[in-house]
Amino acid sequence: MRVLVLGGTAFVGRTIVAACLAHGFETALFNRGRSAVFPAVPRLIGDRDTGDYAALRGRTSWDAVVDVSGYLARHVGGAMDALGDRAGRYLFVSSHAVFDGGSTRRRPPVRDPPLPLTDATYGPAKAACEDEVLSRYGDRATLVRPGKVAGPHDNQDGLTYWVRRAARGGRVALPSSPDQPVQVVDSRDLAEFVVRLLAADRPGGYTAVGPSVPFADVIATCAAAAGTSVDLVPVPRSWRPGRSRW
Repeated sequence: MRVLVLGGTAFVGRTIVAACLAHGFETALFNRGRSAVFPAVPRLIGDRDTGDYAALRGRTSWDAVVDVSGYLARHVGGAMDALGDRAGRYLFVSSHAVFDGGSTRRRPPVRDPPLPLTDATYGPAKAACEDEVLSRYGDRATLVRPGKVAGPHDNQDGLTYWVRRAARGGRVALPSSPDQPVQVVDSRDLAEFVVRLLAADRPGGYTAVGPSVPFADVIATCAAAAGTSVDLVPVPRSWRPGRSRW
């Protein structure tokens, strides 16, 4: 299988590329070329922020495209314009944030909101990306909506804060109820799921989350792994640990 990954060098994308290679997929990347990750993998150089998709306007056809770097409708629209009819399946890595809170009600899509994206605009922007993919690819579109992702090369300032804080031990301020459920998915499990969807040529939308566990258990597990003990102190939900947040 010939797979083109849009992005593919940071955290989730990096893990998906590694899984594609492990499964023997003939893989190439499209990104800005600023990372030395996967030096042996063919790379097409472009920039989604500036609309530079010239490298995609070749003759190469792909069995599947995996889009892990599309955050705005113009990102996915520009890529699909450049690819034309040379992609068999378009798998878009979206987010559980397209849903309104813990419900299954989808947020109204917002095309190309102002940057940088915020908590209020991230989900609606991803929803607009989904609509763009579905409108062009139909039953050749696959949408994967991860929940909170954790794993090697995590570059997000979220779960990693709690890992470091639990490792220090002692009193830990918790901006929610200790019983607040959270769902964390390992990036490697997510990548394997993406690869299996590609191999099976599966269409549709999929929410990719781990089992629901109490927030307190997550922190306790981090502390146990670090050999420390913690005392959880619930505080108002408006509180934030520095600039980090769950």
